[in-house]
Amino acid sequence: MASLKEIKGRIASVNSTLKITSAMKMVASAKLHRAQAAIENMLPYERRLDAMLSGFLAAEGASESPYAAERETERVAVVAVSSNSSLCGAFNANVAKMFHATVARYERLGRDRILVFPVGRKIADAVRKEGFVPQGDFQQMIERPEYKAAAELAGRLMKMFADGEVDRVELVYNHFKSSASQETVRELYLPVDTKPAAGKAFATDYIVEPGREEVMRTLIPQVLSLKIYTMLLDSNAAEHAARTVAMQMASDNATELLQELTVQYNKSRQQAITNELLDMMGAEIANG
Repeated sequence: MASLKEIKGRIASVNSTLKITSAMKMVASAKLHRAQAAIENMLPYERRLDAMLSGFLAAEGASESPYAAERETERVAVVAVSSNSSLCGAFNANVAKMFHATVARYERLGRDRILVFPVGRKIADAVRKEGFVPQGDFQQMIERPEYKAAAELAGRLMKMFADGEVDRVELVYNHFKSSASQETVRELYLPVDTKPAAGKAFATDYIVEPGREEVMRTLIPQVLSLKIYTMLLDSNAAEHAARTVAMQMASDNATELLQELTVQYNKSRQQAITNELLDMMGAEIANG
């Protein structure tokens, strides 16, 4: 049985851990509040705009867009988003798992034909362990998502697709469903999907001003840039939600362990006192 000193030391250690996890939960919760407001304001707008774009491209003239061209996949780009830090449960592990499943689909192409854009330090580490060379350093993009940085990445991906350097671009990230639930998703980015979702039909009676070519030249890049920015906001909110839940669970576990240690300490202390009393009574009887 552990000594009173050892148990007391463990109680102090668990108390320190509890203070840290509680503080981290408060910080993550505050960040989640801001991130959740940002994605909940942006996501409906982005999805509606994306649906309108798909409907527009599904109409006559869709083939005119270089971003809707269907080609045989010989080279693919994968954008995977994680966090820069840990202590957020299975958040990063889920992204790494989905990334692995995604690249496994294209193993037949050869690894030199799979271009990986890791956004976040954790997925960048996982990408290197898989034997891929990251196509750049994008760690800063996930800390504070900004439209300018997202547009630059989107522009690079669009140029690679339009120039025929890649034939397909996929996104892998965690989608924020609620403060208690995140879903790891794989999404097609390029070519632009012009097929209606199941049970839905796109309206094709658009009045185009100033003209179809002008709209496609200006609107499509903006929508695709917005999609990358929304993905970053989505992943950011999911990360803070996952960390809030993880720190809450850690705090609950620490509180439970603290209660068990306190009971153990009290029992050991009571046993020590009882033993001392028995020793004193034994000594008196022996002397007596």
